[in-house]
Amino acid sequence: MKPAKAGDLKARVLSALVLAPVVLGAVWIGGWVFHALLAFGSVIAVSEWTNIVPSARRLPSRLMAAIGILVALMAHIAAGPATALGAAAAFAVLTAIVGGGSDRGLLGFGVFYVAIGMAGLMWLRDLPDTGLSLFMFVLIAIWATDIGAYAAGRSIGGPKLAPRISPKKTWAGLIGGMVSSALFGWLVAIAFGAARPDIAVVVGAIVAVVGQAGDLFESAVKRRYNVKDSGQLIPGHGGILDRIDGLLAAAPVLALFHAAVGTGLSWW
Repeated sequence: MKPAKAGDLKARVLSALVLAPVVLGAVWIGGWVFHALLAFGSVIAVSEWTNIVPSARRLPSRLMAAIGILVALMAHIAAGPATALGAAAAFAVLTAIVGGGSDRGLLGFGVFYVAIGMAGLMWLRDLPDTGLSLFMFVLIAIWATDIGAYAAGRSIGGPKLAPRISPKKTWAGLIGGMVSSALFGWLVAIAFGAARPDIAVVVGAIVAVVGQAGDLFESAVKRRYNVKDSGQLIPGHGGILDRIDGLLAAAPVLALFHAAVGTGLSWW
């Protein structure tokens, strides 16, 4: 693995210092401020997807996908996640039809893919009383996964996790990410007074695996079309999709766990 260039590292750090307070501030405030940030990020993310996956009519497909995400967002606010995903599915089909091309199915799937992640993130943050803490749990768990995987992968190395998809990822990195996510998930649970921090350790490790799967999924799509980054919006980091691929996968899984099992376990 090649070391990061000094200029790239500086750009990454500066971008993080600028964006982190904005994101965390919107998450902390919640409500329409958070919804606006989520809408902005979702539209850019789905636009990047339509830029990665080729189509016969790129601009019309991009407009349809962006409209679909906004409609799904409004449907979520008005009627909940099930209605939002139904709207996203309909616009996924419309985007595929409008965009055309040999990979129209994958093109349209991007609308549903981003909408699932958006629904998970919005559902978590909008929960009364526990919304902020659960959102911070998944956010910090994914950040910890990336840091732990990077550190373990560089220092330990070893067998590759998925060499054809992401040659730099290793099994040691995955384990390091799981340990880091479990540790920070436990700390977040303690900080917010969760009832069962021990369960948060297990959930944190699972979130790491799901987040890495989301990362690998986006990597596989980019590799299929020989694309390095989903976009250039964030200096040193690439596009929005490159930064939230893990969250898009992990947020709905955590939301499903909390709704179906977590409430019964009284873990939070």
